[in-house]
Amino acid sequence: MIFCLPFMAMIVAFLLGVPIPFAIGGAGIFGIWLVTGDWNIVMGILGMAPFSSVANYVLTTIPMFILMAQFSSSSGLASDLYDVASDWLSGLRGGLAIATVFACAIFGAMSGASVAAASVMSKIAMPNMRRFGYSEVLAAGSIGVGATLDILIPPSVAMVVYGIITDTSIGKLLIAGVVPGIVLAIILSLTIYIWVTINPSHAPRTPRVPWVNRLKKIYRILPSLLLIFMVLIFLYTGIATPTEVGALGAFMAAAIGLALGRLTWSGIVNALKETIHTTVMIFMILIGATIFSQFMTMSQVPQKIMAIITEMNLNRWIVMIFIIVAYFVISMFMDEIPLMIITLQLTFPLIVWLQFDPIWFGVLTCLLIAMGLVFPPVGMIAFIVSATADVDLVKVYKGTSIMIIAIFLTTFLLMVFPQIALWLPSKMR
Repeated sequence: MIFCLPFMAMIVAFLLGVPIPFAIGGAGIFGIWLVTGDWNIVMGILGMAPFSSVANYVLTTIPMFILMAQFSSSSGLASDLYDVASDWLSGLRGGLAIATVFACAIFGAMSGASVAAASVMSKIAMPNMRRFGYSEVLAAGSIGVGATLDILIPPSVAMVVYGIITDTSIGKLLIAGVVPGIVLAIILSLTIYIWVTINPSHAPRTPRVPWVNRLKKIYRILPSLLLIFMVLIFLYTGIATPTEVGALGAFMAAAIGLALGRLTWSGIVNALKETIHTTVMIFMILIGATIFSQFMTMSQVPQKIMAIITEMNLNRWIVMIFIIVAYFVISMFMDEIPLMIITLQLTFPLIVWLQFDPIWFGVLTCLLIAMGLVFPPVGMIAFIVSATADVDLVKVYKGTSIMIIAIFLTTFLLMVFPQIALWLPSKMR
């Protein structure tokens, strides 16, 4: 029972507003002291943790993908994607909302950060949907849940963090998210179409754009498609490591922005500042998690949980359902990176012991986190859409609560047909 105290201390620290890295690390220090009763051991771990947790070449993948996202955003590529998608889906009831989903999906292949996608697409898509009479409930729902596609579609920062924590192939993890991401985008689009068919008042028909005009605009998204194609090819073929792919992607995103005349010097400086800020935040969380994982190792909490499950003789799918429910509940209150870092120390040894595929579980984890990011009572992305698009938070929750059906369906399909996630990685070299 004494081993529950560090977990309780961490929860209390979160509720009091203590920064995440210090809450996790502090709980770890408390736990190590409870287990050992020796402050010399605690200080020894504190002396080694900062270096041992971040002095890892693989971690350079994170700032590279974040920089790629920042350059893509500063270069206005998301705006081009939305304009072309909305023109091609013009005349279709709910077409602007569906265009938002596909623009989020393609932008996700250049960013990998759902928070960035939610912020950018709120500024681009919401004014257009308002102009054509779309309800704020539908508009906010499509932006919020559409932004969660960035967790799945490579390059995904969440996938990289999962790979680092669990020592799973990052290249295969990133590729594993491609098909589930496409499946989720299609189901989201169908959900929107069914929604507006049942209740047409949410989405009036927009004027149909002539085919000549649609074709003329295609050239605007060619740079984005080239960037995505190069990233996926390099990852799939193994020509370059994920870190090298991130560096090449960041360079190409900057080159595209400069060639189009959209990436200014101030934009470059701002992109670098945001990259440094986000990277430092993630690395600090990793340091705190390293300390907490030392407590977990010393206390043998995962082993004790496995022993309890063995005694109960539960079917492994029953255990998986418990894990899914737990992730869904916890993800309502916590952002994706700290949630993964804290929970995987318990769940990953369990799923490996139960003989589930680590890559499959990585994709499933990202889907479960996506649910929490848009669901009440917290929902980080819901807050961002509400603040950025100036929409009442209740309306955002109404929209995302309907659209989340698509994530539920995709999760169910992934559990029934694991090859949705595992087929592409199995074909990699």
